[in-house]
Amino acid sequence: MSKLRLTALDNGVRVQTFVEDVFTSLRRAEQHRWARAYLSGLIRGTGRKTPRELAAAGRLPPAAANGLHQFINASTWAWEPVRRRLALRIAANSTPYAWTVAEMIVPKRGAHSVGVHKRGTVNCQRSLGFFLATDAGCFPVDWSLILNDTWAWDGELRRRARIPESETGRPVGAYVLDYADNAAAEPDLPDVPWMLDLTHCDDAAGVLAGLVRRRLDFACEVDPGQLVVTGRTTVVSVGELMERRDGNQRHVMVRHAAGGRSNAVAIYAASVRLPLFDTFSEGRSRPVRVLEWPDQNRQRPSRFWITGFTNKRVGEVLSLVRARTAALSTVTELQEDFGAADFEGRSFPGWHHHMTMTSAAYAYRTLHGDVLATAG
Repeated sequence: MSKLRLTALDNGVRVQTFVEDVFTSLRRAEQHRWARAYLSGLIRGTGRKTPRELAAAGRLPPAAANGLHQFINASTWAWEPVRRRLALRIAANSTPYAWTVAEMIVPKRGAHSVGVHKRGTVNCQRSLGFFLATDAGCFPVDWSLILNDTWAWDGELRRRARIPESETGRPVGAYVLDYADNAAAEPDLPDVPWMLDLTHCDDAAGVLAGLVRRRLDFACEVDPGQLVVTGRTTVVSVGELMERRDGNQRHVMVRHAAGGRSNAVAIYAASVRLPLFDTFSEGRSRPVRVLEWPDQNRQRPSRFWITGFTNKRVGEVLSLVRARTAALSTVTELQEDFGAADFEGRSFPGWHHHMTMTSAAYAYRTLHGDVLATAG
């Protein structure tokens, strides 16, 4: 038997094992076959990743395109347990170091795709991905479709798109805290810090308060206008706080991983608190710390972080920034190579099914790095 044939057989066994593990919650044998075929097409195909192209990429009969379409858009399989199992497999096959989130914007020509709305001058779908950053890559393990007011309240639109009653229009921060709760509820998922970019989040203060209330480790980049409390009752923005020249501000040198260069990072040495706790809740907030990372060339504004780490070295805290960068890179790769931007269906379950498959395809390719055997 040729070496190429042996490799194909080995790859076929590997993907079969992957599908049986990650998609174990799918009860019917034909669902497993369609899952394997869809996965194969996402990885092997080039160009757009619609059911017709996926069937061709998997060397399946043309009629199989309808089966793939039905598997994504009409089948009633639950995506939540698949994503949970995917996250557990990723954690078991890599070394996680952070949770993070990243937004994905997909332009749409028409107005009929689920969740599509005008953002500026562009019709688009807006979604939020939940990522596990590891030494092997930054993996999407959950997704939320952000619904604007029209999709939140228009009963006819919701009925046609099969949007469940539990899905309403919510601020992005609410999804982030839901992710945190779901991760904490799964004891086998890694207990690693949260690295978030809240500079453009409308509910940044609420997210920070939620992370503190859950007693999670985190490092969040914030806008310079983000408010904190110093002393007993003084409310000040982090930008103003770091402009002070007093005994509570000190500088350390942090070495960049790339190029070996060092940069001075300013730390407000005294702990501060979040005003939401002092205003709306009993007791006082767990202390947090403020960091300022000036641009080395002084051509851009400084960047600011609020972190729940009070005893960790600054370099260790800022090393988590790579999780955010990696998540953005993964979003681009998902859209360009794994079909995340190619969903053509109009249903809410169909979108979630497709995004679950793109996440699984990305995980398989990143963890195993081989080309799938024919999926038939």
